Amino acid sequence: MMAHRESENALNLCGRRCCLNRHESLGYLVSHLNIELQNELDLHLKRYQLDIKLWPVLFALWQEEGISQTELSKRCDVANYTMTRLLDQLQVQGLITRHQEVDNRRAFQIFLTDEAKALEQDLICEAERVNEKFLSNLSEDEQQLFILLLNKINRLA
Repeated sequence: MMAHRESENALNLCGRRCCLNRHESLGYLVSHLNIELQNELDLHLKRYQLDIKLWPVLFALWQEEGISQTELSKRCDVANYTMTRLLDQLQVQGLITRHQEVDNRRAFQIFLTDEAKALEQDLICEAERVNEKFLSNLSEDEQQLFILLLNKINRLA
């Protein structure tokens, strides 16, 4: 009990009282929401024998295929060695092909198979259902503002 009171009265580096709790912490709230969203989408993806780790890769390739593995790693914000494993998994499932770049024999362009292209509409609908579920407590205006604010914050990061 005493330690709690001491921490309540402690001053942070800015000289203000430390009173941030998890329900006021941007990091905690965004992290918690991210975990919940990923868990929910993962349940939907399992119906297609996919999992949440593969989602960003497929989503990025639906936006633009034929990009290099290095570029895909950047767009998905994962290390190149992690991307290699994800692409191996997608290739085994018959969802992508790798084509050697003409000017660089060590680099590959990544393309979707017809099977992956056929999944796009269904999986996008699944993701939209998850988004709708999590945004359902907000009015239409609040939803638009929430997305706008997240984009604004992410541009600063």
